[in-house]
Amino acid sequence: MLALFYIFIAVALGVSFWQITRVMNLREVIANDKDNDTQGKIALGFLVFLYAMMIYCLIAMNVIMLPESASIEGEHDDRLFNITFWLIGIVQFAMQFIIFYFSYKYRGNKNRKALFYADSHKLELLWTSIPAFTIVCLIGYGLWAWNNVMNIGEDEDPIIIEVYSQQFRWDARYAGSDNELGLGNVNFIKGINTMGVDMSDPKAQDDKQVTELYLPKGKKVLFKFRSQDVLHSAYMPHFRAQMNCVPGMVTQFGFTPKYTTEEMRQSSEVIAKAKGINKIRQAKGEEPYVFDYLLLCNKICGASHYNMQMKITVVEEEEYNKWLGEQKTLAQVIK
Repeated sequence: MLALFYIFIAVALGVSFWQITRVMNLREVIANDKDNDTQGKIALGFLVFLYAMMIYCLIAMNVIMLPESASIEGEHDDRLFNITFWLIGIVQFAMQFIIFYFSYKYRGNKNRKALFYADSHKLELLWTSIPAFTIVCLIGYGLWAWNNVMNIGEDEDPIIIEVYSQQFRWDARYAGSDNELGLGNVNFIKGINTMGVDMSDPKAQDDKQVTELYLPKGKKVLFKFRSQDVLHSAYMPHFRAQMNCVPGMVTQFGFTPKYTTEEMRQSSEVIAKAKGINKIRQAKGEEPYVFDYLLLCNKICGASHYNMQMKITVVEEEEYNKWLGEQKTLAQVIK
């Protein structure tokens, strides 16, 4: 792979040198009307090619996109993405037409005289105020969506879960019946107390440590993040949620799951994606893929970064309560 990279660099340098010398050799040459006409037609041809590639990517590459958001808050992320995508797409589509069509329409001609147009205050006002207003609206909506997952009040009665990161694994700790997590610090890590929970803290006694996340559908969940060693990034793509796990501090976000794992598996988008994945896996003789929500690390945190993931299972609230009741408390485990 490294050899291929060096070959690529060598080829790039060679092409750059060739282009520079070519431009220097042609600096005395003046293009005639035939050259200008040819370049104008090439511009039109490239415009057609560009549009064809855009349409192909929009249709064929759609299969790699994530399915519908699995959290209520994530709907705003999807909506913001769609608004931005269509705004940029429409402007880009129009601007590419103007650029390449005008390159053809106003190609050099010895019988045509260029028109000098100094300025237009109306045009300047339009192309400044419209983008500025659009950006303010998008940023305002984005800030509102950000606050919606960051600032969670006690009146929302969220389930509190701590997610603990270390090279190269995740652990989770559920707050007990008091819905408050006990103090955690790396200085308390010892033996089976891998999350560094202060067992002298009364709030820690009923906390429950697990290696798989269970979440109830339709219930707000507040995640607290800590890191033992380096910077990690807790990424839950299907819930449109991501937050850095920073050593020495606690970060957080929250969301409300809206589809159980089984409901998501029945989604037409997920079925189509699973079918495509299993076609590849079958050709390799691998086990078939079954959809699951995952917690991933989205920072390159070391050699086994790729393997740092935790399964997330979303169930109905009744099943969640049953599962949580079966888990042992830290007081029972750490004696």
